[in-house]
This record gives sequence, structure tokens and C-alpha cells, in this order.
Amino acid sequence: MTKKLTGSEIRQTFIDFFINEAGHTFVPSSSLVPGGDATLLFTNAGMVQFKDVFLGTDKRPYTRAVNSQKCMRVAGKHNDLDEVGRDDTHHTFFEMLGNWSFGDYYKKEAIAWAWELLTEVWGLPKDKLWATCFRDEKGEIPADEEAADIWRAQPGMNPDHVLYFGRKDNFWEMADTGPCGPCSEIHIDRGPEYCDKQDDPNHVCGVNGDCPRFLELWNLVFIQYNRLDESHLEPLPATHVDTGMGFERIVSVLQGTDSNYKTDLFRPSLDALRALTGDSESAMYERFTPYRVIADHARAAAFLIADGVVPGNTGRNYICRMIIRRAARFGGKLGLTEPFLAEVADAVIETYGDFYEELRLHRDDILDNLTREERRFARTVESGAAHLQNLLRSLKNENQTTLDGKTAFDLYATYGLPFEITRDIAREEGMDVEENGFREAMEEHRLASGGGKAMGALGGEDAEKYARLREALQKNGKLGAEGVEHNPYEWLRVEGEVLAIVRDGESVERAREGETVELLLPRTGFYVESGGQVDDTGRIFGETWEIRVTGMRKPSAGVLVHVGEVTKGEPRVGDRAIAEVDAARRRDIMRNHTATHLLHAALHKVLGDHARQAGSLVAPEHLRFDFNHPQALTPEELAAVEEEVNRAIYADMPVIPRVKSREEAIEEGAMALFGEKYGETVRTITIGDSHSYELCGGTHLDRTGVIGMFLITSEGSAAAGVRRIEAVTGRYAYALVRERFDLLRETASRLESSLDALPQKADSVQHALAEARKEATELRRKISESRFLRQIEEAPLVAGVPALAAILPHADADTLREMTDKFRAAYPDGVVVLGAVKNGRPIVVAAVAESLTRRGIHAGKLVQFVAKQLGGGGGGRPTFAQAGGKDASKLEEALSSVSKWIEEHLE
Repeated sequence: MTKKLTGSEIRQTFIDFFINEAGHTFVPSSSLVPGGDATLLFTNAGMVQFKDVFLGTDKRPYTRAVNSQKCMRVAGKHNDLDEVGRDDTHHTFFEMLGNWSFGDYYKKEAIAWAWELLTEVWGLPKDKLWATCFRDEKGEIPADEEAADIWRAQPGMNPDHVLYFGRKDNFWEMADTGPCGPCSEIHIDRGPEYCDKQDDPNHVCGVNGDCPRFLELWNLVFIQYNRLDESHLEPLPATHVDTGMGFERIVSVLQGTDSNYKTDLFRPSLDALRALTGDSESAMYERFTPYRVIADHARAAAFLIADGVVPGNTGRNYICRMIIRRAARFGGKLGLTEPFLAEVADAVIETYGDFYEELRLHRDDILDNLTREERRFARTVESGAAHLQNLLRSLKNENQTTLDGKTAFDLYATYGLPFEITRDIAREEGMDVEENGFREAMEEHRLASGGGKAMGALGGEDAEKYARLREALQKNGKLGAEGVEHNPYEWLRVEGEVLAIVRDGESVERAREGETVELLLPRTGFYVESGGQVDDTGRIFGETWEIRVTGMRKPSAGVLVHVGEVTKGEPRVGDRAIAEVDAARRRDIMRNHTATHLLHAALHKVLGDHARQAGSLVAPEHLRFDFNHPQALTPEELAAVEEEVNRAIYADMPVIPRVKSREEAIEEGAMALFGEKYGETVRTITIGDSHSYELCGGTHLDRTGVIGMFLITSEGSAAAGVRRIEAVTGRYAYALVRERFDLLRETASRLESSLDALPQKADSVQHALAEARKEATELRRKISESRFLRQIEEAPLVAGVPALAAILPHADADTLREMTDKFRAAYPDGVVVLGAVKNGRPIVVAAVAESLTRRGIHAGKLVQFVAKQLGGGGGGRPTFAQAGGKDASKLEEALSSVSKWIEEHLE
């Protein structure tokens, strides 16, 4: 290769090579939010979108794939945040180039194509390339001599450059169990000038060494085993290839830079940042750390927001908030005091927007969210950082070096300082922060707030068992090549033979009444939960038996099972059966699902295109829809959204499903939804001519008019920056209207009013009630005054001083003060303490003659003495004071102690 390629050209060259030279299918990058995968916070490797294929729970229409996958490694086991900014190679967001074989080609082809692309297409020097292969240091797993021999056979490969390493470097595993296998890493020797330990006489440069001279470029994973447990592997029936090459790294190598951040992937962002700081290029390199952090974080935030992840308090939203705030803080180190990240992100959009069109599509949303979050952070960061500095100073004085995690979480909850920023500041002071304590405190807070557990099981635990069952049924002709036929759009009732019954994970020939089983039929119309739409329910029955179906499951590719309880008889394998979906319940679900699409369109019209879906639930009784929006909807906005949906319902628009390639649908403008998983062939739902166009595998009505009615029942916060609307349709909307009408009629009857006059009647009743309360208050005041005047006449003497302590029921603070004036008029040289209970809490006032203040009686100290017994406090002038408390039950006892206090303090 003679011409220096741009980053975009390098990405496209990789893709084109595997399409044109090796017959691969290009598969677009999946979202950073793993669709249908509860085990990951973010897509962190190229294999994530193919995980179901390796686990055996999914099949693809191709056996060879190539892609460039968006990845985030900023949480959990794979977390590179600590290194970002400190060096030239780590990133939070990055791209992973990869090629894949699903039971097709294997080591020979994968190695030969990798060598050809690197050396012939990109022109890397063969004598600088090294390959590593697996050799088990424990001697339990066979060494990968096959791969080693293939590497040595590549034209121009130095046989001495083929090395062996053990499990840590050259054996790949998805999890503690499941698919795994040896891998081969390709490294390049960048020359002795890249060694940062040249002054160490004991250092020897080498592959997988401790200096950056030898750089890993590409990892070729050969998946050939299934791990059953820690010590048992068994060969897979089909072998796979999974490769990954860091895009930023190969661009750096091919463009001849000593830093990923000096490539054309980052140059536009850094230039935009320098335009704001006024730094020259050399000045930028002198303080490169903040530049690297900002460029990296602005890119990551732009891609996250484009995929629907907005700044928030927990989970993915916390990560988005954290990286924006961390970038903003590093901007402060460069002297930037106003929001600036939108300028940097705009350069990111220009650099990546041609390949990742979602960036251009959501440009306004990206820039608005960045600026809004910077402003929000600016309001709290100064006070938060100052408080943190005080904490760190106190720790230093106590000779401690670590801030506890609970305190770090309090800093986040109170001042909005993410853990990572707290840690940055602490490390700048030579200290650290306890991470586990922070995570535990955050998890406790999230669960207490109803957040629930975030991650789930890996999935596919019984995939192999069901795969073997499917293969056996296919061999004897009971199942077709694709497995169970599935058509939830047209089949509400199908007939077929009972092919298998599974109880407690084991296949059985029959089941008895009361047992919970999984039933396999050759075909089904039951919908399997996905895209927010819940499973269908219904029944499966034979001549003498019946099963109530409560859910569905897809345990393996081509296998769908009905989960339910035997309610009658004994179903047997081989019986003829009828599977019948609960049609009324399905109809309710379809109303809600079509209404969800109308709601999404209405939100866009009323609020703007930023109001994108961030989660949904489509059930028979109601729908729930989460969407990105920074504040609560006003009553007027809610009314407009509801009206817009109902207007679309009354228009009785056609709802048209079509099946087409995902690429074609996206190019036509179909909306792909947050966190959903789509195959290469997708189902689109068009409502009207262009009212709504979305990718959706759910079940829908034929026309919007069948929805009947749409009513919003609630709107609230689902997370910071995410709002939630709940609504009902159809017969549930009618039931709600019926219930509310009945309540209105009952209320009108009790108020002796017509429905039309009910608001005026309610105003009249409220006015009358207010007048009655006013009269009652005045009457109680007069009664209290009358009683108090009688008590004044009988005021006792304490050490020769008139002193009265009394409770005035139903009095307020004004009445108590008024009564002290009356006491002082009767006894100019006396002491009075009065108490009352208002709204369940005690209040106390005290008045002391001025002549007595010179004898040690202080009104403020007196009410403090009384209030302390009530669990409260207060104070005031020497002649008048007021206090409050918490425990009204102790008021009488507290007032009875006043005489003794006066005796003790009177001089």
C-alpha cells in the first residue's frame, strides 16, 4: 500500500475485502444498547449481536459475516475509563472490525485472509508481524498446533515469529460455561523507538511484554469447544470463527502515528477544541491529557445519545451523564467556562455521520443534551468539589488516604459528582476512593427507589438439549429444516401432533393433571414476548386433556415451546392437539400495540423528534411507553398528545405490515427502536400514508379505528431525562370512562347537582366549607379565650410571682400570642406559658414581664426547656419567645414542669 488511507477508507477496505474476496455478508453495527440482552450494560465486543448464534438460540440466513461494531467499555469487567487520557490507545467508545463464520470456514481460511489483508492489501511489512497460538500451561487442553502450522505456511511469515501462550492470552471463553476455544493474536513490531523502558537494563521487548513496542492488531478466535464446567470441555458439532480488530489501533498503524488521537478520526474534534481554547498544536500536546479525555468522551456521548441513552442517574444513563460531566470538568482545566461539548460533538458527527447515519439523524438531540447537561453540572460542580476538598483535607489530617464509598455516593446524590470525577479529584491529591462501597450504596438506593435488578442470566442454558431434540425430530420428519413453523400474525388456531413434553427439564412421554410442562408442536401461532409485547396465552387441548398456556419460550434456534399447566387429563407424546390463542386477549394487545405507534408519532408532533422511545410494555390491560424528554409534560401538552392519538384513531387509517431487508427499511426512514434486536429481514408497520413507519415484529390491527379510544392514565418520571406515559385503549378505556362517569353521577347525586353544574356546585360547596371552617375557628378562639380568662382569674403564684402554664385547645400561634397580651394586662409582673396542638404538632409561646428578666427568667430559655421535652426547639427575646415540637402527647407534662423551672431560675 503506497497511498495513506483515511480512517473511513480503512474501515470500508476491511468490509469490501471480506465481501468481495471472501463472500461475506455485511451486517450493520447493532446498537450500543444490546437488544434483548439483559446481561450487558453496553455492547462491548463485536460478537455481542451474534451471541445467540453461538449459544444455539438463533440462526441467521448467512454463514459468513463482516461488520464494524460500535462498542463501549466503561463499566463492569471491561472498563477502560481509568486509562482514557493517560495514554494514547484507550477509549470509552471504540469500533471493532470483525469477520465471522457460523459453522462455515475455519482456521485455514481465517488466517490466510487476515494475512492477505494485512500484508497484500494494506501493505504491512511481513517481517514485522508476529502470531500467537494457544498452548495450555496446565496441559489439559490440546495445543493449537493446527493454527501454528497454518501461520508458518503463510507466504513471507517468519516461522520464528509464531509463538505460544497460555490460557490468559490465547484461550477465549464467553462465560464460565458455554462456547469457547483457542485464539490467535496478530502483533506488529513498531520498532525500538516505541519501547518506553529503554533505560531499564533488565527489560527485554517482546510479544505480550510490558512495553508498547509490540502492538496487538487482531484476535482470531476459533470456537470449537463447549465448556460444561471448570474441567470439562467437549467438541462442538460445528466450529465457528469470531475475529476482532480495534479500528482506532489499525488506523493509527496505517497512518503512521504514535497515538490513536493523532489520526484523522480525532483530528477534527481536537481542532474544534483548539479553536475554543486558542492553543497551538504544540501547546495542545504539552497538555494532551484533557484534550484526549474531551475528544474521547464527546465521541462516546454523541454515539450514546444517538442510540437513545440520555444523561440520567442510574445504569446506562448514569454512564452517559458521567462521561459528559467528566469531559466538562477537563474542559475547565483548559480554561473553558461555558458549555463547549456541542462544538466538539459536531465535529464527531461530521467525521462519522456518513457511516453511522444515526448521528446526523439525531444531531439536534445530541447537541441539546450535551449543552443541557453541561449547564446542569455547572450549577453544582463548584460547591460539590469544594465540599469534596474539605473531606479530603480532613482525611489527610487523620493520615487516611481513601474516601469511603458511601460518602462518595452522597456527593453524587447531593452535588451530582459522579464517582469517576470524585476519584479523579482524589487522585490529583494523591488519594483514592473506595469503589465497592459506592456501587453498593448506589445499588441500595436504586432498589429502594424501585429500580430492580439490572442484569440477568446469560441465556441459552438449555439450548443444546433442545437443539438435540430438534435434530432428532428433524431426522424422523416430524419437524422441517427451519424447526417449528411460527406465524403469530395469521394463526390463532392450529392443529398438530404433540412432538415433545418437557417437565422439570427432562423429556417425558406423558404429563398428569396439575403438572407444569413445556409442550412442543410442529407449528404455532402463539406470540413470543419481544419488542415490549408480552407472550400470548391460551390453551392446547386434545380429545381427553387440556393445558392452560401461560407463556412462551424460545430455548434454542428453531424451537418454540408452550409453557403451561395441565388442567385436565393426561397429554401424551404423539397425541393430536389443537393450539388456540386467547383471541380476545390478543385483540386487546393489538389495540395497545398499534396505539403505542400512534403515541410515538404524537409525541414527535407535540414535543419534537427528540422524544424517542426508551422502552415499552404492551399488555392486554394497558400500555406503558418510556421516551426521552427533559421535563414533565404540561397538562396542555398531555391533552394535545391524547387528542392527537385519538384523531389518528378516528381517521381509521390502514395499518400495513411489510417484510423487507433491514437496510432497505432504514434507508426508507423506518424508525428502529431503542434497545431492540432486529434480524437481517425485518417487519415494518406503516400507518396511513406516512403517519408512522417503524420496524416492529409485534402484532397489530388492520385499521386504527378498531382501537376505539385512547386515554392517558398517568405521566411521570421513569429516570432522569426519561418520561413515562401509561394509557388504556379499547374495552379497558371504555371501562375507565364508565367507572369515571359512575363516580361523577354518584358525586352529583350526593351534592344534589346535575353533571353539567357539578364544577359550580363543587365551588359553592368549597366556599361554604371555607366559611364554615372560618366560623368554627373563630368560635373555637372565643371558647379558648373564655376559658383562658377564667384561668387568668385563678393564676397561681410561684415564689410570689403570678405564673400560668396552660393548654389552649384548637388555638393557633396568633391566638396564643393574643392571650399572652391579655395575661400581661392582668399581671404586669407575671410569667405565662401557653401551648396548643396545630396539625398534630405542638406549639408553645412564653411571655415574661421585663422586671422578671432581671431576676433570671428568660422567655427564650424557658421555651427551649419546654420544647426539648417535646422533641423540638425554639427561642426568642427575653420577654417573648416561641417554640415547636414533634411529640404532642407530652405537651401537658412539659407545661406542668414550668413552675419548678421558674422556682429554680428566679433570683
